[in-house]
Amino acid sequence: MNYLGIDIGTSGCKAVVFSPEGKQLAHAHREYDLCFFNNGGAEIDSKDVLEKCFAIIKECTSQTEPGSVIGLGISSQGEAFTAIGENNDILSNAMVSSDKRSADLVEHWSGHFGKERLYKTTGHTAHPMFTLFKLLWLKKNKPQVWEKAHFFLCFEDLLQLKLGLDPSISWSLAGRTMMFDVIKHRWDPAILAAIGLPENKLARPLKPGSVAGGIPSQIIQELGLARGAFVVAAGHDQPCGALGAGVTKQGMAMYATGSVECITPVMDIFSKSLQTANLCTYDHVVDGMYTTVAFNLTGGNILKWFRDEFGYQEMAEAEKTAKNAYDLLLEEAGYNPSGLLVLPYFTPSGTPYFDTEIKGAILGLQLSTKRGEVIRALLEGVAFEMRLNMEILEGTGYQIDELFSIGGGSKSSLWAQLKADVSGKTISTVATAEAGCLGAAMLACAAITQQSIVKLASIWVRQLSTIKPDPVNTDFYSDKFRTYKRLYQKIRAVNL
Repeated sequence: MNYLGIDIGTSGCKAVVFSPEGKQLAHAHREYDLCFFNNGGAEIDSKDVLEKCFAIIKECTSQTEPGSVIGLGISSQGEAFTAIGENNDILSNAMVSSDKRSADLVEHWSGHFGKERLYKTTGHTAHPMFTLFKLLWLKKNKPQVWEKAHFFLCFEDLLQLKLGLDPSISWSLAGRTMMFDVIKHRWDPAILAAIGLPENKLARPLKPGSVAGGIPSQIIQELGLARGAFVVAAGHDQPCGALGAGVTKQGMAMYATGSVECITPVMDIFSKSLQTANLCTYDHVVDGMYTTVAFNLTGGNILKWFRDEFGYQEMAEAEKTAKNAYDLLLEEAGYNPSGLLVLPYFTPSGTPYFDTEIKGAILGLQLSTKRGEVIRALLEGVAFEMRLNMEILEGTGYQIDELFSIGGGSKSSLWAQLKADVSGKTISTVATAEAGCLGAAMLACAAITQQSIVKLASIWVRQLSTIKPDPVNTDFYSDKFRTYKRLYQKIRAVNL
C-alpha cells in the first residue's frame, strides 16, 4: 500500500504519492490566484482550492497502481480560514496570512485580554495574520457571514470535510490560530468566550499522526483510493516540511523557500525567551517536540513578483522551450554578490518586527545596474532577513548546527549557494523538494505501520547535496549585513 501527502499552500497545492519505503511514485500540482484588496485584504477562493486538491489527488492515483493509496496526510498553510454554512456550503473566501485588515483590532483586543496571558497560552504574539483577529474582523465587518457560519475551518480541516470526514485539526495547525492552548492541547475557553465563538464551530484538535477518520466509499471511488483509505492529522506546512526534511532533533532546522521564507527548528520545551522577538512556540509534528518559525512573508513571492512584472521575456521563452521561467531568471542573477541592498518587505513583515505598515526598498540603483543584479539583490534581501532571524534565535540560546533546505528554491544550486554565503552556514538539500507532502505522507505511514516517526524519517529522507559557504562571499555579506541591520529603522522613518 502507498501513502499520499497533500500540501495546501498560499499560491498552489501539491500532492505526492510515496511507497512504504519512501520512494516517490507520483506528483501533481495546481496553482491558484491570490486576490488583493486596497484595504489590505488578501484572499483565495476556497472552492477553487478544494476543487484543485481533488484534481491533484485524482491525478496522482491515476499514475499509481489502482486502489493502492491507503493513507492520506494533509499539510496546510497556517492561519487562513473559511466560513462554512450549515449544509457545508462555502460562505467566504479564505483570508490568508498576509491579509492585514484586522490590524486596527489587534492592539485593543490583545491589550484588553492580556498580552502576557495570550502568549503563555498560545505561544504567539498578537498579529493580524492570526485566525483569531481575522475572525474578529469578519464578525465586525461581515456579521451576516459570522451568523450563518456553522464552522470556521482552516484548510486541513476543510479538506477533511470535503473528503466526507467530521473535520479535525492537528495540534500544530491549531497552534497557528492563536486560539489554541499549546500546553493543554485544547481550544482555550477564555479566548473563545472573549470573541464569542462556540467551540463546536471549530474542528476537533488531534495529535499529529492520529487517524482523523475513514473516507466514505463513494469518495474513495471518485478519487481512486484504496478500500478503507483514511486520513491522518498532519498539520501546519512548516513543521510538516521540517519532518519531510528530516528535522527531528535539536540543533537541526529547516530552511524553506516557498511563498513564505521560513526557518523551522526543533525544541523540546515551550520557550518563552523567544517572545520579545515575536518568535512563537507551538507543536512540532514530531511527538513531544515544539518548534518556532522565523519567517519573512514576502519570501519566494519576491521572485514571482519580478517574473510577473518584468519577466515577460523569460515567460515567453519558457512557453516556447518548456524551460522554467524562474530558472531563466536565476541564471541571469549569476553567482557574484550584487552592489544593491533590498529591504524585502513587499508584504507585511514577519519576524522579528511584525510590522504591517513597512514598505520594501531597493537601494543603490544606478543607470549601470543590470536586471540580473536586481534579481540577485532581491534574493539577497530575503536571505539577509533570515540571517537576522537566525542571529536572534541563537541569541536566545538556541544553536542551529544544521540547515536543511526545502521548497522550490532548493532545486536551484545558485539560490542555495547564495543562502549559504549570506548565512555563513552549511546547507543540505534533500532528494524530495516537496518535503511538506513527504512529512504528511510519513505521518500517514507511521499511523498504519506503528513505526517511530523519527525512525521512519531516517529511512524516507535522503540527503541530496551539501553546500558550504564561500568564505570570500560570506566575508563580503557579513560586512553588508551590518548595514542591513540598520536599514529597517531608516526605511521605517520614511512615511510613505
